Amino acid sequence: MSKKTALITGIAGQDGSYLAELLLSKGYTVRGTVRRASYPHTERVDHLLKAYDERDPQCPFKLMYADLTDVSSVRNAIEECQPDEVYNLAAQSHVGISFITGESTLEINALGPYRILDTLRRTGAKTRYYQASSSEMFGASPPPQNESTPFLPQSPYGVSKTTAFYLTRVHRVAYGMFACNGILFNHESPRRGLNFVTRKITRGIASIVTGEMQTLALGNLDAKRDWGFAGDYMEAIWRIVQHHEPDDFVIATEDTHSIRDFLKDTFSLVDLDWNDFVMCEDRYKRPAEVPALLGDASKARRILGWKPKTTYRELCQMMLESDLRAKGLTMESARVLAQKLRKPSRTRAYPANVVPMAKAS
Repeated sequence: MSKKTALITGIAGQDGSYLAELLLSKGYTVRGTVRRASYPHTERVDHLLKAYDERDPQCPFKLMYADLTDVSSVRNAIEECQPDEVYNLAAQSHVGISFITGESTLEINALGPYRILDTLRRTGAKTRYYQASSSEMFGASPPPQNESTPFLPQSPYGVSKTTAFYLTRVHRVAYGMFACNGILFNHESPRRGLNFVTRKITRGIASIVTGEMQTLALGNLDAKRDWGFAGDYMEAIWRIVQHHEPDDFVIATEDTHSIRDFLKDTFSLVDLDWNDFVMCEDRYKRPAEVPALLGDASKARRILGWKPKTTYRELCQMMLESDLRAKGLTMESARVLAQKLRKPSRTRAYPANVVPMAKAS
């Protein structure tokens, strides 16, 4: 059997880097797209670039330039690598930012997938296409959410992902393409971007322990999310693409926790009370909130044989240990430093627009 070639858009992101590692371990030739920039943000895949010599024509891992807002670059990437599988992970992925950059979010997240699908359709290739869909599409629909739950997106990001979901389904139904959606619930890792709340918290704890920060400012702490480990979820999307027929699957842990829970559980790892360090600021709250997301992944368990390997507690510890390690600390040495921060009572002067969480809880 000949070696498969996979094209991963957005390979330099959290998911793209884990997926690249997985596919390489399975013997794939992997090509990944990045956008041209004055400073290439390839930190998450630099270890792969060092491991393989891109000058070798048979090199199994190479990066190529493409931009989902430019159809010619999309077409060139597909024509150049002739992929057996395309994993579209590229996106403007921050929900909060989508309220500010709504038009560009739709351009990248909705029209970008269309450009890939249309290019594949026109080539007539039997390429299998995976679209990274999101639990944010469910929005205000009450949990638990599965493949039959109505989409009620609460943000431009959610709307853009819903559009891409239906475009993928239309190409499957109308043109007989192998086009599938993975509706992934929140998935985190040490590679998560710093503008996402879980990573903001774990990096914040590390900075508080070292004395670089005194307080951590956040928005709505009552939002509940189904958090899993990104590495586990990449195995799920690979199984979606290997399934004998194209279909749509919810990928989730089927366990939910609030941001308040995440704070308590990560601060407690270094024996600190989060109430002493966290403040709630209105500027971090979204115009429209999604109150609770809890996935029902029974279809994926039944048909794909997939289930998450990493528990919520293990995820909390993994992320905090990584951010502590980046500052030269272990969990034990962080606990020693944290002893100096634990006080029976703390008095602080708060800005007028800030509510101390110990009083707001």
